[in-house]
Amino acid sequence: MKKLFFLVLVTALLIPQVSEAQCAMCRAVLESEGNVAVAQGVNNGIKYLMAVPYVLVGVLFYFVYKKMKA
Repeated sequence: MKKLFFLVLVTALLIPQVSEAQCAMCRAVLESEGNVAVAQGVNNGIKYLMAVPYVLVGVLFYFVYKKMKA
């Protein structure tokens, strides 16, 4: 079970092109300008900012689980 969870997590982190994190308004404004590189940069920034709290909470729960099991 742990290996499957780790594999899914690593796969999700290594394939950021699959997830699209922009709201509809941000996407419309950025893509209407024609500069795709800026839109891609904003999208990647949103994904990284979104991922950090989940990683921190996951690490916290891991240590709590490890402490409770011991």
